[in-house]
Amino acid sequence: MVRVGVLALQGDVREHREMLESLEVEVVSVKRPEDLRDIRGIIFPGGESTAIAHLLRSSGLKDPLSELIQQGFPVFGTCAGLILLSREILDGRADQWSFGALDVAVRRNGYGRQIASFEVPVEVDGIGQVEAVFIRAPKIEQAANEVTVLASLDKDGTHPVLVRNGNLWGCSFHPELTTDSRIHDAFVQSL
Repeated sequence: MVRVGVLALQGDVREHREMLESLEVEVVSVKRPEDLRDIRGIIFPGGESTAIAHLLRSSGLKDPLSELIQQGFPVFGTCAGLILLSREILDGRADQWSFGALDVAVRRNGYGRQIASFEVPVEVDGIGQVEAVFIRAPKIEQAANEVTVLASLDKDGTHPVLVRNGNLWGCSFHPELTTDSRIHDAFVQSL
């Protein structure tokens, strides 16, 4: 059985766990560096990106995760998790950091604040149409040529919302807040 971690410091931990468990994946809640042992990939959930970044430092997870990511370890970042993976945070706080691993520039709350949350169907390459839930979602403003756009809000791909670059996946929306497990399954199948 595949073992996948869910960063369990803050955010949509339970929802990602339940989605992975529905796929019969062994799930590890990652709270300390020793929790990284024997997992094949990890999900960085949505939540509050600056809070998660702070907790990554205080838990001792920042450096071990950084080393794993540099070695090509598979990571799927949703919402705040996308922000943590991104090369550049366009409107982050002065003290905000990211792993800088996924070659995208994101704008926090780029689709609006909580009151502007919305759901919309998007077409995902290789999967089909899924319902995308946007809650204070980061907007991908720039993506390097080597980043593959798997889903966009428009047909011409100028507003990417799900991207992949090698073992790194980034998603502006919350696939864990639906009953559709196909995006999680695609990540698990890539491990």
